[in-house]
Formats: sequence, structure tokens, C-alpha cells
Amino acid sequence: MKAIGYTERGPISAATSVLEFDAEMPSPGASDLLVEVRGVSVNPVDVKVRANRQPEGGPRILGFDAAGVVQEVGADVTLFKPGDAVFYAGEFTRPGSNAEFQAVDERLVGRKPASLSFSDAAGMALTSITAWELLFDSFGINEGAGAGEALLVIGGAGGVGSILIQLAKKLTGLTVIATASRDDTVAWVKRMGADHVVNHRNPLNDEIAALGIAPKYVATLNQTDRHFAAIIDLIKPRGHIALIDDPQGIDISAIKLKALSYSWEFMFARSMFQTDDMDAQHKLLCRVADMLDDGTLVATVNKNCGPLNEANLRAALAHQEAGAAIGKTVLGGVG
Repeated sequence: MKAIGYTERGPISAATSVLEFDAEMPSPGASDLLVEVRGVSVNPVDVKVRANRQPEGGPRILGFDAAGVVQEVGADVTLFKPGDAVFYAGEFTRPGSNAEFQAVDERLVGRKPASLSFSDAAGMALTSITAWELLFDSFGINEGAGAGEALLVIGGAGGVGSILIQLAKKLTGLTVIATASRDDTVAWVKRMGADHVVNHRNPLNDEIAALGIAPKYVATLNQTDRHFAAIIDLIKPRGHIALIDDPQGIDISAIKLKALSYSWEFMFARSMFQTDDMDAQHKLLCRVADMLDDGTLVATVNKNCGPLNEANLRAALAHQEAGAAIGKTVLGGVG
């Protein structure tokens, strides 16, 4: 089958960073689906892995988000059958979605939203899982709860921020404050449903003070290092900070005086460690699909780079790596 991967870690400009090659057709395990991939998206994790992790034993197929059609099922599969349209974010330790076919554990897979194209559906999987786990697992908020409290989303116009704003507004009573700094990103986060928008290029504690709102929850999706001191200043005592990036050199002891909680969200943890509740991702993706189909949620795709080939994937990754992407960037199947 055709696949696209990389052979040497490094910058996107390197010739070895995106290469099309022939790969062996995956064979589904007992709990696996074999999916014909018809849409994929790019994420910051693609950039980080490609730049920093050296492949072993040949090219590594990248790509996490995907949507496609089930071709075969393993012996123990109960949730899907051949012909079903699905979407998912895959696993960190298995070959990725930038290929004609991919094997994926059924417990990580949801039914594809019928109202979305395969490409647009692929753009929703990883970010929806991350946002859902941030809101309901990390923060521990119950659906319908949160009235009278506020959530600050730092990096609101990115893929995770775009769906986190929507989930918080539709499924909780939280007031949502999102950060954005350009006219187009401000307009985007307002479209996603943010109640207030503040500029993360300014000191965030000053921006939040001007609103007269002290958030109990802060989701920091990028630049945690830069904003950490301001977050501690602006957050309510006994509040909770959850993050998805990789800050360096922050002093975690600084959260003690306010008795703050601090946690990381990593949506691959369940699959990487084969947790007993891996099927939570299947359930939440099916719930997200229902909400997309009934109009409760809107798709967050903002750029389609065309069919999945070497040139288009390189362009999509370069766009993601530039740090100015709004919402999600997607591609069609391998062509």
C-alpha cells in the first residue's frame, strides 16, 4: 500500500521529513479494525514527533487523526462491521494514518459524523478527545455543572481550543474566556462561542483583571512557560490548571499558596497503557458525532490542503509548524 512517512528527524524543510513509499498492508489484531483511510488531519504532535524522534527500522508513518471505512474486523470486534464509516485519533506506538490503510483498536474509534465529509470528520477526533478529557477528566467537571465559575482557554483559536470552547459552552454552565490576538483569531473564537476574548500578547493577569472575573479553571494549550506567573496571579484559590504542552523551567512550587491543582492531559495515555477504560474514547467520539450531526457542535476545520500526497502533506505540516493555524488543517486520502 502507499504510505507517507519520514526517515530522519529534523525540520520540515529536510528532504527526508516527508517521503512517499510502499509499506506492508497492516493485519488487524483481535480487537482491531482495518480501515481504508479517506481523510486525515495534522496536529502539533505530528510536528513534535517528526522533528524530535528518530525512526527505527525504516520509515515511520506519521498521522493520528483519520476517518475512513472499515474493511476487515478482528476476531473479538463487537462495535463495528465492514462497511462502517468511522473516525479516530489512533495510537502513539503504532503506524499512523498517512497511508491507504490502517489498523486501529475498535475501543478508540467512533462512528463518523454523517453530516461531515471524511476530511472534516478526521479533523475532529484528536482534538475532541483532548478537549473532552481536559474538561471532564482533568478538571473533573460534571455535565451541566460549573454555573458561576469561569474557564480560561489559553490558545483558543487552535484545534483543541476550538472544540474545548464549544464543549464547555454546550455541556457545562461555565463562562468561557478565550485568548486570541489577531482579528481573524478573535472572530474565530467568538464563532466557537467564547463569552469573552482577551489578548495573550498582553499580560494575562491585567487582561483578566479588566474583565473582573477570576477563573477557577485554566486550560493552557500553548506557551505555558510564558504565562505561568500570570496564571497563578489571576486564577482563583483552589483552582485547577491543566495543560497539554511541554513547559520548561517552571517552578511548580509557586502554586502552593493558592492550593492549586495542576495536571497534564495526554490523550494517548489510555491506549499507550491499555487502561481498563480505553473504550471511553469510543463512547465520547460517538457522542461528539451525535452533537455534530444535530448541530450542537460545529466542525473546526479551517483549511483543506487537498489529497494526501507528499507535497500536500509537507505544506500542511509547514502550515501547522508556522504556529498560525486556526482550527484544524486536513487532507483527503492517499492519492
